[in-house]
Amino acid sequence: MNLGALCRTAEVFRLESLVLPDLAIAQDWEFRKLAVSAQHWQPLEACSPAAVGQWIRSQQQLGYAVLALTPHAQACCLTEFAFPRKTALILGRELTGIPDEIMALCVEGRAQPGQTVKAGAAAREQPADERGGDRPMGAIAIPQFGQVESLNVHTAAAIAIYEYVKQHAQPGRPTYLE
Repeated sequence: MNLGALCRTAEVFRLESLVLPDLAIAQDWEFRKLAVSAQHWQPLEACSPAAVGQWIRSQQQLGYAVLALTPHAQACCLTEFAFPRKTALILGRELTGIPDEIMALCVEGRAQPGQTVKAGAAAREQPADERGGDRPMGAIAIPQFGQVESLNVHTAAAIAIYEYVKQHAQPGRPTYLE
């Protein structure tokens, strides 16, 4: 169960919170086995899949940049991305990834006044940025070089979390990555 391992990673890096579809998941034996007791110290929140859109909008209103971690070809490369201090990272499901409607919310929430973004079927053009080409502003991708086009969700999250922490870590203080 990726979520148990993700809980352990979140606690190790002292993330502000880990959002699960249901808090009962944290009581599951497989979750607890992989979390190795991290669920006792890691703040957990619940958000049902049906409420994710509302949760994203509420985080954006609180000043969080909500970013989709996706292998999308037009996403910003993780190694070139400067994380905002207050960031919420959206992870997709194994095999199916992040639904288009959720990706669109991440992208729209990062638009600056006067800019538009390209997102899914309701695409609007975004001016080319300094990296060259149109890029969804709320999507980041881990560079990959092999034949397999995706990573396990926990592995991808751990890589992105590490990159965030590398940019913002302050010993003894929690990070603001949700």
